[in-house]
Amino acid sequence: MGTWGVSHTRVPTESRPGHVALIAGFYEDVSAVAKGWKENPVEFDSVFNESRHTWCWGSPDILPMFAKGATGDHVYTYTYPSEREDFASTDASRLDTWVFDEVKDFLNVAKSNETLLNMLHEEQNVFFLHLLGIDTNGHAHRPMSKEYLENIGLVDSGVAEIVSVMDDFYGHDGKTAYIFTSDHGMTNWGSHGAGHPSETLTPLIAWGAGVQTAQWEGSHKYDDNYLKEWGMETSRREDVSQADIAPLMASLIGIPFPVNSVGVLPLNYLNNSQHFKAESIYANAIQILEQFRVRYNQVVRFSFITPRPLTDSKQMDFVRNARNLIQKGQFDEAVSIRYCKDLIDQAMEGLSYYHTYDRLFLGSSVVLGFIGWTSYVVLFILKTHASLRKPPTNMHMVKRSLGQIFLCIGLLVAMFLMVQSSPWTYYIYCLLPVAVWFSVMREFETLASLVRSVPSLPLSKCFGYFLLVTFGIELLVVSFFYRAMLTLGLVVLGLWPVLSGLYIKAKVRSLSWMLSCLFLAVFPLLPVVGREPDVNYVILFVCICFQMMQVVLCAYILTSTHSSLQLKQGLPLFNQLVSWLTLVSSFLIPLLSSTRLFHRLLSILMSLVCVYLLLSTGYEALFPPVLSWLMFAWINIEQETMNTQGSSNRTELSSTDFAENIDIAKIRQLRLDDIRRSYFFVFFIIIAFFGCGNIASINSAMGATAIFASFNCCILFQVLIPFIIVMCTFEKICIIINYLNLSLLFHQHFFFLVKDHGSWLDIGTSISHYVIVMSMTIFLMLLSVMTHILTSKRILIGWKRKMHFR
Repeated sequence: MGTWGVSHTRVPTESRPGHVALIAGFYEDVSAVAKGWKENPVEFDSVFNESRHTWCWGSPDILPMFAKGATGDHVYTYTYPSEREDFASTDASRLDTWVFDEVKDFLNVAKSNETLLNMLHEEQNVFFLHLLGIDTNGHAHRPMSKEYLENIGLVDSGVAEIVSVMDDFYGHDGKTAYIFTSDHGMTNWGSHGAGHPSETLTPLIAWGAGVQTAQWEGSHKYDDNYLKEWGMETSRREDVSQADIAPLMASLIGIPFPVNSVGVLPLNYLNNSQHFKAESIYANAIQILEQFRVRYNQVVRFSFITPRPLTDSKQMDFVRNARNLIQKGQFDEAVSIRYCKDLIDQAMEGLSYYHTYDRLFLGSSVVLGFIGWTSYVVLFILKTHASLRKPPTNMHMVKRSLGQIFLCIGLLVAMFLMVQSSPWTYYIYCLLPVAVWFSVMREFETLASLVRSVPSLPLSKCFGYFLLVTFGIELLVVSFFYRAMLTLGLVVLGLWPVLSGLYIKAKVRSLSWMLSCLFLAVFPLLPVVGREPDVNYVILFVCICFQMMQVVLCAYILTSTHSSLQLKQGLPLFNQLVSWLTLVSSFLIPLLSSTRLFHRLLSILMSLVCVYLLLSTGYEALFPPVLSWLMFAWINIEQETMNTQGSSNRTELSSTDFAENIDIAKIRQLRLDDIRRSYFFVFFIIIAFFGCGNIASINSAMGATAIFASFNCCILFQVLIPFIIVMCTFEKICIIINYLNLSLLFHQHFFFLVKDHGSWLDIGTSISHYVIVMSMTIFLMLLSVMTHILTSKRILIGWKRKMHFR
């Protein structure tokens, strides 16, 4: 038996960043997300690249990215077709069986191929077995399912057989080392990507040549209960960071550490002399120190900036003293090894410091830009929609001077960035605030008018609105960390007709508003979606809410798909056709409906609900109908509010046509009540996103989507559907309250406006309206987020990927 422990991964717990950490030894930048699975934003060194030869078998989504970045032609990949990565597969474990069979066939062929046989008997070779079956079965059937457990048994027996085949092939020479680990774990409901311990803790087991044999001890330094659960109380556990596995693999086969690796060699896994360990950890320290030097030279461009924490002289002293200790034979943990580990710690601290060196500078530029944009929008709204008295002065010369001043500021900023050889993105971050603040200062006449008008404003009412808005924004910020706060917010919103007196004048509409708020308030209290599929919720939704043929058909498709997956019969062709036709028709059918607002909005909601239903596996199927109910109630209650205030003629929803030309004469001025409407809109947007969880929690949702290639696109569309419902509703409200969508004014100033009467409810203008009206409160929200962000820690384990090293 060898040495074992827990490998601690980092968020996001996805396959690509996990494999990069394992094989290259560093935690990839988030910009890699934009490049997909198979492309590398920046080519990087890896254990595969440093090896003499590497043979890989497994997924076409993972293996090519390591072969593409390798120098020379010594990384060989063997992959199955991407179509096999099918969540609806009758048996996903065949992916692992394919890998095992291919490795055995490969070794059998090598016995009769002299060239290949000689390559295989060279030193510093790597065999990488990427086993995806357990992950696929976990997504499709959940980790505690029969399929998942059977797949674990298949992998266990397969690994044992491969070890036996490898030992036979090499004549039991005892020169092969084995490492068994995983790129990430999985939750009990079949998802990964977030920071739950079941996702960030992965197993690490090493045995074979050069690996320390099992050590026994009675006391442990770990507070968790894993040792007791696994029955390993008497076995020594050696935990590592995921990036530490790369230098471990490099040390076992005698190759250089990957250039960009930040992993620290776990010496307790090595069965070798103290001299070898001291030399290895010294090489590890020099490799990380060199990264520190390179990063320092890239970032620090002025001599007056004092580098920290390692000066050049301190670096030289560290290296010289460590080398002297090793030459004197002082190898034990208390002397040279400990000294090298201290050097690694300080180099890592410095590396982290310079990786975030520009954070304050760029963050300040971004904040200045946001504050400037918010200020400009507020001044623009006041100038356009408020009756402010303008001072009778000629400001032409002042504005011209302002232009010259800000032009000089922009040139100074550009020169500063040029001297520093900053990337082009820095120019955008730093010059945009200059342009924005120039626009703000050009509107100082409006600001002066506002100051003159302050004595005439109802200050007590304004202050009351300010307190309410501040409380509401804090509620939204807290809801990012505690979904249950959305329930509290919906309950408060449900009481609005009672508090405002609308309930007395419009009891039916107020009651509909309150009930829809209460029904929607249930969803944030439920577990995030994807934990356990339960199509009974979907059937309940169909029986209670709708009897339309398309919805019934979608419910049948979902039930049939779920049953087919459970029986391992794959995804029927008929189900696939209906699902894709429904998705396509959801964009087309609303365009054929009437331009009457009620009819068009109902058509949009029904089309979107059908698509959402096909992508649902549990209670989330009820979410869009309840949200739609609340949206219709919101429209009615806003119409009643305007009628109560005597601000609009009573017009029934069914007779309002959004294709009619807007009468500018009927457009009213901005009111304080519009801030309340804007807040409602933002609150409902948050509900739309967090009502059933978020992207990280629904990535196990299946519905009628089975092929991995289309899975992410469908999930993204499922996330967007509630957003579209809310945005279309808000555009309708803007029409009802006789308030010109402010985005039209911006189009007149900055863009060309093209109005298509056959389009949806002009979703884009709703977004712009939100940006403009809500800008008065965005700054407060940003400040609140800064005080709450990064308040939780994330950590986590799974069994599924395996590697064998020669």
